[in-house]
Amino acid sequence: MLPDISLAIRLQNLDDRVMELMKEISALPKHIAEIERRLESHQRQLDHDRAGLSANQKDRKKFEGDIQTSEQKISKLKAQMMDAKTNEQYRAFQHEIEFAQQEIRKCEDRILELMTGSEPLEKAVKAAEAALAAEKKEVEAEKAKAREKTAVDQKEIDGLIAERKTILSEMTPRIASEYERIRKGRAGVAIVEVIAGRCSKCNMLVRPQILQELKRQDTVMVCESCKRMLYLNPPQRFDEPALTTV
Repeated sequence: MLPDISLAIRLQNLDDRVMELMKEISALPKHIAEIERRLESHQRQLDHDRAGLSANQKDRKKFEGDIQTSEQKISKLKAQMMDAKTNEQYRAFQHEIEFAQQEIRKCEDRILELMTGSEPLEKAVKAAEAALAAEKKEVEAEKAKAREKTAVDQKEIDGLIAERKTILSEMTPRIASEYERIRKGRAGVAIVEVIAGRCSKCNMLVRPQILQELKRQDTVMVCESCKRMLYLNPPQRFDEPALTTV
């Protein structure tokens, strides 16, 4: 095989690996961002549950305070009732006391409802806190793994780039320049194999004359359709009829 073609194939394999590693590196931040978004979502849910529990406790304290105020009011009314001079005054005090007692019962009923409602909220908060703590550890582990993987990939890329420079320096300058031009204009693929008489990239048939040139392996040929360099590996004979089985 023409040395430049052999070098171009090595270069293409190397470039393919670099592209693969770069995609892997670029995908890692997206992966981390996704798990962090899930973490933020769970944090917001926990904050919501905590706010609900806090509001519940605040309301309970308010009603407990209202009960205390009503009890103090009743105590004062009972003391004042002892000084009532008429039945009307006595009944008025009694009516106010009954009203205050009704308010106390309403507050107690409301406190009981809030206590019943607080139980699932407390359980939800405790469960969410435990789950979030575990998830934070997982996220940190994923971040560490991603940083480690990125470092490993980048080290391999650096080695491949150094090898790439060496290969380019060994190629005929014109062929090396042509390889680079095609690669940049053809989505990173500059040289492809001919398989079963077709360009393996664009799938177009390769003319017999070009196939014969490829078979001789003494010149660089390109696909007439996609303009990429071509190679046969291993060499094939296209002037012989295909074998058939009965």
